Parts: sequence; structure tokens; C-alpha cells
Amino acid sequence: MIASLLAVLVLAQSSSRDAAAPPVVHSAVINASITGVWAALTTREGIESWMVPHADIDLRVGGKMRTTYNKDAVLGDDSTIENTILSYDPERMLSIRATKAPKGFPFLKALEAMWTVIYLEPADAGRTKVTVRSLGFTQDPESVEMRKFFEAGNKLTLDKLVERFAARKALRPGSATFGGWGAPSLGAHSVAEDAGASRFRGRGEA
Repeated sequence: MIASLLAVLVLAQSSSRDAAAPPVVHSAVINASITGVWAALTTREGIESWMVPHADIDLRVGGKMRTTYNKDAVLGDDSTIENTILSYDPERMLSIRATKAPKGFPFLKALEAMWTVIYLEPADAGRTKVTVRSLGFTQDPESVEMRKFFEAGNKLTLDKLVERFAARKALRPGSATFGGWGAPSLGAHSVAEDAGASRFRGRGEA
């Protein structure tokens, strides 16, 4: 009888830890067209223009988006963040999952369950609303701590995107590709250096 009660208790505790937690959600209105914002999120040139010094991206389902916040690093080394593209709808949505974290990232197990979706929609005056949703969090202690990390990191990354486009009038004109601005690799991946984060989502960016 006691053994049965203990088994039920353990199961209840496990179920509680595994219970889904609400997503981490951030939104902002960007002073750029959807075409420009999309290019900023999905091209090497765009990503390197405001988010990280080194990046590459293979925009296809199953393709990789690699970034590093270290200007002296080489993509593929232990500072590299790798996101795998789960799906995309051009100029509307991009979903990614972090499949490689930089050395020292403390939440590797919790990261396996997380993914990030970035939505673009038209706003007033030719601007673009960007919404970043990181999902897959639970009540497990590691996931709870990782959630704090991405709450800070995703906000910082989105703020940087806003800042990048706020200055677009001062940028080189005539760029149809970027609409006057650059792009990020937001996602499961976005890291807040000044929040003690280890440099990750994006737009979700571990």
C-alpha cells in the first residue's frame, strides 16, 4: 500500500514538472517593410548587420542557421549557435529549433524541448509587427531557469532589431534586398549578454 502511494506521488511530481508552461512572447513594431524585415531575419548579410559579427543560413526546411557573437571566432567552433529551420512561410513566419548551443550553455536538457516561432504582419505606415514566441518550457527547475534566460535574451534581441531599423534613414539607400536595413537570426535563440545570458533565439536566439 505504501509502495503504491509512493509510486503515485512520484508520478504526480513528475507530471507536475513536465506540465507545459506558457510560451515566452515578445512583440515590437519595426520601422521597415515586411520584405525588409524578412531579409533581415533570413540572410547572412542581414544577420551580420545588427545581431552578430558572423553568420550563415541555408533557408530551407531542415536547413541550418549558424551564428556566433564572438568577432574573433570561426563558424563551427565551440562558440557557434546552430538553429535548425523547422518551417517557414516567406515574409510571414519562420520557426526554428536550437540544435547546438555554445560551449558553457547551462540548460542543454531543457533546450531539447524548446522551439521558437517568429511571425511578421503588416502594421501602420508601412511598418512591420514582429512577434517572437518561444515554446516548449515546463515546470522542471532547469526549464524554469532557462525561461528566465530567454525572457531577457529575446527581449534584448528584439530591441536591437527595433534600434537597427529606427536608424534606417541614415543607411545606404537603394537596397531593395534589405529595404534599408539588416537582419537577425532571432529564434530559439537570442542571448542577452548584459543579462548574464550565454549568447543565444533568438529570435529564440542557448
